[in-house]
Amino acid sequence: MIRVLLADDQVLVRAGFRALLDAQADIEVVGEAADGAAAVAMAADLRPDVVLMDIRMPGLDGLEATRQISARPELAEVRVVVLTTFELDEYVFEALRGGAAGFLVKDTEPADLLRAVRVVAGGDALLSPGVTRRLIGEFAARSKAPGRAGTAGLDLLTEREREVLTLVGMGLSNDEIARRLVVSPLTAKTHVSRAMVKLGVRDRAQLVVLAYESGLVRPGWLG
Repeated sequence: MIRVLLADDQVLVRAGFRALLDAQADIEVVGEAADGAAAVAMAADLRPDVVLMDIRMPGLDGLEATRQISARPELAEVRVVVLTTFELDEYVFEALRGGAAGFLVKDTEPADLLRAVRVVAGGDALLSPGVTRRLIGEFAARSKAPGRAGTAGLDLLTEREREVLTLVGMGLSNDEIARRLVVSPLTAKTHVSRAMVKLGVRDRAQLVVLAYESGLVRPGWLG
C-alpha cells in the first residue's frame, strides 16, 4: 500500500486528490495538511511514502517544508512531489534544489497523477531527465554566469562519475548514457548511484541541479 500525505491550503483541491487516490486499491491517503508546518509535522508522525506538496501556502510555504523534510535523515524515504499551477514556475527550481523528487502541474490528467505517485513511491525518477533539464535550464540560463556551488563535492567523484554527472545534467537517461559511454545500462546506473551517494543527493533531479550549479552544464554559454 502506497501511503500519501496531501499538503494544500485549498480544501477542494485536497478533496479532489483524496477522492482519486483513495479509489485506488494500492494507494491510501493517510493525512491532509493545510500549510507547510503541518505538512512537516505530519510527515514526521505518519512517515508517508509520498507527499504531494503545494508550493504556495500560508505561513510555512511548500518550499521551506520540502527543505525541512529533505534535511531530516529519519525522513530519507519520504518522497516530496511539488504541485504547481504552471509548468515553468520559478519556485519549482527551488523546490528541486531543496530536495523535491519532481513536480506535477495541478491540472494534470488523473491517470498521470496516479502514475506519478506509483513511480515516486517505487523510488524511480518522476520526471524524464529531459523535462527536468529543460525546467532547470530555463532559469539557470537567466543567470549572469554559471554557479560554482557544490564544486568541492565534485572532487569526490572519479573521472567517469564526473562524466556521467555531466550527461545526467544534459538530460540523458541511463540507457542513453550507456550508449554514449559504450557500457551496459546497469553500469551506467551504478555510476549514477555512486555519484548520488558521494554528493549526498536524494535523487536524479538534484543531480541535474548540481550539474548546472557547478558549471558542468551551462545553458546559454557553452555545453
